[in-house]
Amino acid sequence: MALQLGDIAPDFTAETTEGFIEFHQWLGNSWGVLFSHPADFTPVCTTELGAVAKLKSEFDKRNTKVIAVSVDNVESHKSWISDINETQNTSMNFPIIGDEDKKVANLYGMIHPKANDTLTVRSVFIIGPDKKIKLMLTYPASTGRNFQEILRVLDSLQLSAKYSVATPADWKDGEDVVISNAIKNEDIPAKFPKGHREIKPYLRMTPQPNK
Repeated sequence: MALQLGDIAPDFTAETTEGFIEFHQWLGNSWGVLFSHPADFTPVCTTELGAVAKLKSEFDKRNTKVIAVSVDNVESHKSWISDINETQNTSMNFPIIGDEDKKVANLYGMIHPKANDTLTVRSVFIIGPDKKIKLMLTYPASTGRNFQEILRVLDSLQLSAKYSVATPADWKDGEDVVISNAIKNEDIPAKFPKGHREIKPYLRMTPQPNK
């Protein structure tokens, strides 16, 4: 069965560039971003891992651990890291899983045979502190990911987890949010003291509660 939103993220043990991990234990009470890249020493992947390394402090602010995976081994990853650091003007600061036996790739459905029957596609999984999958994205090998979008989704997920709100199209942190339809009009003032505006009975906006 393919993984779906709300499923428990499969647990696993693996060697990484930062040592052996048990995935759920490694996540602890943090959010997690698990993302796959097709292969080491490839151009798009090099830019992606460099981009994530530069954003590490942003993930830290969101109590989020990031970890990458490909079907190459840890020694290959370690050799590649020097290229990433050199070409992307950064310093790798998060682990890469060695997955030669494709255990992790298969657990998470990262190999799509009609795209490539041996390498992983560019998958992204956001996992909550409850170990449940909150988001899944799949990109083809030819398209590098927008990690600002991953941060934006994390902001939305974390906000929705704490308050009875959703985020509208193209929302960015600090902008107005949508009040959940489960909230009755008479309960809005107590829950959202900053006020609200009703565009339609089903579309009620309020300033972001934690700003």
